Amino acid sequence: MKYCIAENTGLGFYTHNDRQIAWLSGHPGNIWAVGNANASWINRVNGVEKTLEQAQSILNTIISDAQNTWDNDNVSGETEEQKIKRIGTRPTSTSLPNDTDDANFVSF
Repeated sequence: MKYCIAENTGLGFYTHNDRQIAWLSGHPGNIWAVGNANASWINRVNGVEKTLEQAQSILNTIISDAQNTWDNDNVSGETEEQKIKRIGTRPTSTSLPNDTDDANFVSF
């Protein structure tokens, strides 16, 4: 598994064929987890390769910032249920996929 930072440019950024070659998943912060068989995709989209630790650290910072924003977006007298209706649920932590065996992932 490889990781990169790449801005999704829209149509053609990744294709059905890209997804058939190997695992490809997007995460907050323009972080992409890319199956080893699809490593050339990183170059095609001008991605900047990162280690799992670097990519996870970036993701953790983004999620932590979003959680802090959620925690501090309060309206006097508002219940948590009302807050969730107003701005959605509190962002949750997530881990990037880290299996190096592409065969364990199903592409769509």
